Amino acid sequence: MNDTAYHMDTIFALSSGAVPAAVAIIRLSGPRVRPVLETLTGSVPEPRRAGLRTVRDCGGAVIDRALVLYFPGPQSFTGEDCAEVHVHGGRAVVGALMRCLASIEGLRSAEPGEFTRRAFENGRMDLTEVEGLADLIAAETEMQRRQALEQSAGGLSEAYDRWRNMLTRSRAMIEADFDFADEEDVPGSVADTIWRSLSSLATEIDTHLSGSRAGEIIRDGYRIVILGAPNAGKSSLMNTLACRDIAIVSEELGTTRDVLEVHLDIAGFPVVLSDTAGLRDSAGEVEREGMRRAFRAAAAADLIVLLEDVSHPVAIDIADLDQDKILRVGSKADLADDADADTDACRVSVKTRDGLDTLLGAIEQRVRAAAGGFSAAVPNRQRHREYLQACLSHLQAAVDGTDLPLEVRAEELRRAAAMLGRLTGHVDAEDLLDVIFSEFCIGK
Repeated sequence: MNDTAYHMDTIFALSSGAVPAAVAIIRLSGPRVRPVLETLTGSVPEPRRAGLRTVRDCGGAVIDRALVLYFPGPQSFTGEDCAEVHVHGGRAVVGALMRCLASIEGLRSAEPGEFTRRAFENGRMDLTEVEGLADLIAAETEMQRRQALEQSAGGLSEAYDRWRNMLTRSRAMIEADFDFADEEDVPGSVADTIWRSLSSLATEIDTHLSGSRAGEIIRDGYRIVILGAPNAGKSSLMNTLACRDIAIVSEELGTTRDVLEVHLDIAGFPVVLSDTAGLRDSAGEVEREGMRRAFRAAAAADLIVLLEDVSHPVAIDIADLDQDKILRVGSKADLADDADADTDACRVSVKTRDGLDTLLGAIEQRVRAAAGGFSAAVPNRQRHREYLQACLSHLQAAVDGTDLPLEVRAEELRRAAAMLGRLTGHVDAEDLLDVIFSEFCIGK
């Protein structure tokens, strides 16, 4: 089957949760949606209004009574004719309907993400909106939900399209200035009037780009590594914060050999908490590898919780780590006198739960600071950051290149706009000509 025919197929899939369930939703998209609904239900409901229908298989046997919705394209999720069939969520009901759909010529099961891909290909969504939708489905915390919802609704797209249009228009006016200087409809010295606005745009993009780390933290999680000597209480603290047994707790030295991770929700922010091998001088080969991994994880972390047993303090060498990322915490506070503890360290006891609220408050403060006050419309992927940095580099080269020919500076603007086009998935070679001819009436 050639690709064109493959993409013209009408696709279907179970779009709700796994069966059995109270209700199951089967979604369809493609050119054969309307005739398929007529075959299954005898008639098609009014667009965007639910209709109660008897669903029959190709032999006329009743499958179920269902709510049916019809969304004619292009005003649909995919831009094609779409439908949803809401049936009872029993395995037999869903299985019978899926087998019936699969038996109809021109229909096939959708591939993973194919509905959303069709929405992108038909111009209903751009790449950043697609990514936001994926993040919304995967969101586990409140901040992740807010960020993903903003992105899937076009919060990033709006800014990127505006910047791209500004770059395209500026380049068009610059090129019109030197290509059509003898035309009456082309204003003179246009190029001299746009560089100030482009300089402001560069500042705006740079400010937006500075929020990328906060966006990545919201999406991927704020990484915290618990570091300390053996038996400092690292695993106990991790289990307590996670509210379940993640790590083995034992008086035996070297129980934790690898890096263990658990995902937490702290004040709506996603946090990845890691327990690590105890740090000591005398250790076997396996423990030494565990300690190497512990230091590697600590170096990549956003925060290091340095846990020290206040009843039996043991010095460890952490000179090579970023000291600004370290939060000192005294453990086993129930076993020590006040005089035994470092007053600069937060003191906790997992046995009595004293100090845990203080520790969580200190972590929350660090997370909020790293999130930069939290703005939902910020880049949150490496891909975003790379294209924005490339765009800014080309734009800055154009703005700063006062000794360069206008043709070269215009080319830098073209490259800057192309980076934004790649970011959203919208790259139109006709944009520039459209702007020139509509703005200046060239060739009238």
